[in-house]
Amino acid sequence: MRPRNQPGEPAGPARNGVSRLGAGPPPRATEPDVPFAVTRISPEARSAAQRVLASGSVTTGYETERFEQEFAEHVDAEHAVAVSSCTAALELSLRALGLPSGGKVLLPAVTFCGAAHAVLHAGLQPVLVDVDPRTAMPDPDTVARAARACGRPHAMMALHYAGAPAPVAELAEAAQLPLTHVIEDAAHALGASVGERSVGSLSRGTCFSFHATKNLPIGDGGMVTTDDPSFAERIRRARLHGMSADPWRRNMPGGSWRYTVEGAGLKANMTDVQAAVGRAQLRHLDDWQRRRHALARRYAEALEPVPGIEPLDVTTPGRHARHLYVVRVSDEYGRGRDELVELLADQRIGTSVHFIPLHHMPYFRSTTTTPPGGLPGADALFPQLLSLPLHLDLTNSAVDRVCEELARSRAGSPAA
Repeated sequence: MRPRNQPGEPAGPARNGVSRLGAGPPPRATEPDVPFAVTRISPEARSAAQRVLASGSVTTGYETERFEQEFAEHVDAEHAVAVSSCTAALELSLRALGLPSGGKVLLPAVTFCGAAHAVLHAGLQPVLVDVDPRTAMPDPDTVARAARACGRPHAMMALHYAGAPAPVAELAEAAQLPLTHVIEDAAHALGASVGERSVGSLSRGTCFSFHATKNLPIGDGGMVTTDDPSFAERIRRARLHGMSADPWRRNMPGGSWRYTVEGAGLKANMTDVQAAVGRAQLRHLDDWQRRRHALARRYAEALEPVPGIEPLDVTTPGRHARHLYVVRVSDEYGRGRDELVELLADQRIGTSVHFIPLHHMPYFRSTTTTPPGGLPGADALFPQLLSLPLHLDLTNSAVDRVCEELARSRAGSPAA
């Protein structure tokens, strides 16, 4: 068996500005012909990074401010604050809510471990919410059950899983929380909408990711968007140690070296190099999103006749961001998910799994709260979850090849 791709495996070395995630360092013979993810860095973005590096002004400054303005406009939000990662965005947003120490925060059991770390690092208590196996997201019933079990939650983190719109208002109502106490994890959801409203201004704060695999790849970085100016200002201060004035403004003509600190903060600012890349990438985003949707349609059409390979349902009206193409490998397929991953790896096709449920990890079993009766939806879903390749360098023929292999590998199929 060739080594298979592991969830969260780092990228191999970049080739001509393109990083092939799940591919491994060249020239390994085990490199997938169809990698799970490839990072697209446009020529304009590479030129923008070189321009900023040559300017000598490379930390948080003009480029970051412009990126914030342009990004806020793109998602129809009043304010945007650029930070070092989506995990930092989540933590800073939770801190900015001003919750009591140890306050209870609802979050999905099926999410990235960084989301739970953000809650814990903010001094709060994660309360796990079960998911509907059809969507991989909480629904009003599972949210209400978790809320009852913990007494009264202080806040909720709502995840737009894989880029699908989550019913944020309905989930908040089920938790008996106002939208001012909801933070959206939109790491997958740039380009999504709930109904006609873009993800970015539905709740108190929305957190985006610019990791190498995301729809707007920078390499890393994050953004918080909000319509609340005081909330934005609290995050803006907290991302730089809580200082009342950042170094860029203090060093501008007429600025002063004086500043004060009135609250806790982190070192979580974005640099101008990252922001310049982000601004250039943002100009391509609409075209890139159209390509992602075309690839998703091709998958859906080709996989419809394959028994046991079931795309996740999308039950909330709106626009899907198509960050991931996730399927469930059901019993009807005749092979388990892990065996299928091995078979696809032998055919040089990269895959991944999003995500290992938090309560399956020792650290989170001891640091999170689980409702009585456990998390049966997450437990049933996890062995079936499989993320297929979806990226801008994926060709139509590569999608066809993945789907053909899924059909051929099914137990009992003529070619299996």
